[in-house]
Amino acid sequence: MSGLADPARRDALAAWIAEATELDGPLSLAPIAGGQSNPTWHAALPGADLVLRTRPAGPTLPGAHAIDREFRVLSALHPAGLPVPRPVAWCGDESVIGTPFYLMERVPGRVFHDATLPGLSSEEREAAYLSMAETLARLHAVDPAEVGLADFGKPGNYFERQLGRWTRQWRQAEGMDIPDIDRLSEALGARMPEDDGRQSIVHGDYRIGNLILHPAEPRVVAILDWELSTLGHPLSDLGFCCMTWHTSPQEYGGIRGTGATAHGIPTREAFVARYAAAAPETPPLAPFHEAFAFFRFAVIFVGIAERARQGTAADPQAARLAPLAAVFARRGLEILGLAGPVAP
Repeated sequence: MSGLADPARRDALAAWIAEATELDGPLSLAPIAGGQSNPTWHAALPGADLVLRTRPAGPTLPGAHAIDREFRVLSALHPAGLPVPRPVAWCGDESVIGTPFYLMERVPGRVFHDATLPGLSSEEREAAYLSMAETLARLHAVDPAEVGLADFGKPGNYFERQLGRWTRQWRQAEGMDIPDIDRLSEALGARMPEDDGRQSIVHGDYRIGNLILHPAEPRVVAILDWELSTLGHPLSDLGFCCMTWHTSPQEYGGIRGTGATAHGIPTREAFVARYAAAAPETPPLAPFHEAFAFFRFAVIFVGIAERARQGTAADPQAARLAPLAAVFARRGLEILGLAGPVAP
């Protein structure tokens, strides 16, 4: 849990905000549910409606919870007209509330953690998902150098580097024995595509639950949760999006087995086609890209399970997600034709 449970730290936060932003007056804080990584709060002051993002307390995996990178990418993309919240202020001084944090404007709208988009009409569901595809293509069209992000990631084969990174994180984890993660890592290594030189700003966790839809219209008005963003291959984001169609509602909110495509949500093929139409120079999506997304998030779920055991997870119910590490590894093997189907 964040140190903001301590009234003294809340007072220190209010004082820091007043000095850094000239926003003064009573500070109201309320936790925002839904995040699994960085604790997030609604921070309201007279004349200001903000969101506070903090790094979790306690030890973290190397490179994880990089809220400084979140703030940097928001600072680059908002002036360029991309649909992201306006960043307000950054604080790297852990003495204020016990952990680094930043503030951004709160964007009015709707967040759906249920990927079937309950309450919308079939036409609205289709429009929302197609807007999601088009917005992703719009992000990938941004030239990193033009927005000051030329050094936001390393050069070279993105998938090779990422496979190495997440494999190392998996091997550093303790207390979990999941042979399918090892199998999937090896299978991806054997199927590594040649580096085609493409490099874009990639979000890393682009899904319906990390988007804000307009309050009344089925279109994306903001992209949230940039912790995993970097420079990389655009097909990593597109492959990640496709996990929604491969997973059930119990598997982190997928739509498999729900019949959602009969009620307006586009098929996976239609979603990919809309992205491709908006990003015609991007090469075709392959099973490798979708299986890679499952591998990466299997390791992320391992990290969530570790934080749950340590008591530092942002979501108090995070322990329930631990079994998904094995399920996601199995899904990745299934996509590559190396495992029988996983029951929805």
